[in-house]
Amino acid sequence: MTSLPAPRTLDPMDAPTLRWGILAPGGIATSFAEAMLAETGQQIVACGSRSIERAREFASRFGGFTAYGSYDELVADPDVDVVYVASPHSAHREHALLALRAGKPVLVEKAFARNTAEATEVIDEARSRGLFCMEAMWSRFLPRYDVVRQAVADGLLGDLQSIVADHGQLLYPDGPQRLADPALAGGALLDLGIYPISLAAMLLPGALQVAATGVLTPEGVDRTETITLTGDEAVATGVTTMAAQTANTAVIAGDSSRLELPGWFYQPGPVHLVGPDDQVLDSYTPASTQHGLHFEAVEAARRISAGDVESPLMPWDETLRIMRLMDEVRAQLGVHYPGE
Repeated sequence: MTSLPAPRTLDPMDAPTLRWGILAPGGIATSFAEAMLAETGQQIVACGSRSIERAREFASRFGGFTAYGSYDELVADPDVDVVYVASPHSAHREHALLALRAGKPVLVEKAFARNTAEATEVIDEARSRGLFCMEAMWSRFLPRYDVVRQAVADGLLGDLQSIVADHGQLLYPDGPQRLADPALAGGALLDLGIYPISLAAMLLPGALQVAATGVLTPEGVDRTETITLTGDEAVATGVTTMAAQTANTAVIAGDSSRLELPGWFYQPGPVHLVGPDDQVLDSYTPASTQHGLHFEAVEAARRISAGDVESPLMPWDETLRIMRLMDEVRAQLGVHYPGE
């Protein structure tokens, strides 16, 4: 019987311990801190916010550490080894550059920036200073995704033919205001659509042709879209919306079998290897489906401790490749952010 490979993901507790500073203590920073403290030996030593009260509340919630009322103070802290940039993606360029120019390596929340030009500027700064910089596309570091990578590379599916993934959440019009705001790089693409795009890009090397159709909101950001990425041999289709809750599943099909990722495909979860007769040939089930953001943190810790400036799991060229794909999607949909 055909078997799925085991994930090669290392024990998060075995990573070298770094001292982390968190820039912008919002919702994603909360999830990051919870995962770090529960699943790793990493230390959070500081956080920075534009509001000292908000920074103090965040620090007290996680056991107490230094709270700053400005980002400049955070990146200047000599006790901070690495900065996690958790602000909205419209500010990622500014805040990543702030940390890099202070001599701090950075883990930058996805989407890495608003567009390719901004992403290039950040990566060029990291390169010129010899500092580690990585996009926090957390799915890429999950054991589940390592099983998928190996299964496709090992030919368990035969020749890859099709990738289909959807990501929809009911976040508009009554969700976070930033998602409706072009000035904050709102819309479904950079928050949600990046997940099916990143999955496809991980499995489809080389140039990809983009075809996108969708519906915009009255504010001028993308509400719902279908994205087709065509490679030399296979086609990926992603559907994303911020106006409806979808199944959030993915199917990766070859000419001999397929992988099914139920549940929210970009989160910790199982992988099923399914034959052409719909028989489940094998399954991978993670030890836990809690958390997940800690895997990107320990990858950064290992790379920084080794003196690396980027990670092979999410290298700079791949971040730029995905940004170019999203730029093209927006161009076809007619979505423009102020100041671009």
